[in-house]
Parts: sequence; structure tokens; C-alpha cells
Amino acid sequence: QVQVVESGGGLVQPGGSLRLSCAVSGSIFRIYTMGWYRQAPGKQRELVSSITNSAITDYLDSVKGRFTISRDFAKNMVYLQMNTLKPEDTAVYYCNAVLRRSGILTTDNYWGQGTQVTVSS
Repeated sequence: QVQVVESGGGLVQPGGSLRLSCAVSGSIFRIYTMGWYRQAPGKQRELVSSITNSAITDYLDSVKGRFTISRDFAKNMVYLQMNTLKPEDTAVYYCNAVLRRSGILTTDNYWGQGTQVTVSS
């Protein structure tokens, strides 16, 4: 089994910062891409940022320059540092890992349960 657990969400004022963390554990052969998605009420889930196992990063245009993704390969963790937060960043943030389980030949997507980020004064 594989577990994906996020933490670090909360309520923050506009202009503030939050850091999200995600830990992936279980019977894992290799993790490929890790990323953060978000879903606001009434909207589709969107990719916020991703990082490959070669540390190549990608960002949603609206968060470039404000968010930074990083990864601890030894601990199977991924982080999202969010600065200069705006009300439009309010959403449930989900951690995603594309990985191969031990003894399994295919790769699959695994998701965390989500963590709420609310940006409001």
C-alpha cells in the first residue's frame, strides 16, 4: 500500500505565506513526478506545480514567482512554499505522486486527502 499525507494548510491573510508538506510512504519502488494540484469550489482541479525525479520544475502561470516547489528525495517528501498569497489561491490543495510500487511493473497516480488553504482578511 501507498500513503500520501499532506500538511500545512490553514487560514492566512492576503500577502502572507504558507508551506505545504507531503509525505509519501509504503511499498515504493520509485517515485517519478510529484506535484501539487488545487481545486476551488465550483472549479476543476488544476496543476499548480510539479517536480520530476530530475528536479525539473513547472508552475501554473498565476503562481510563478510566488510559489516554490522542492523535494527531498531521501525522505520521499515534496514541499510547496507559497508566498504573497492572494484570495484567488484559496482552494483545497492535493499532493500527487506518480510512482511504481515494489513488485508492480506499471506506474500509477496516488493522491493525498487534500489540505485547505484559505486566503482572507
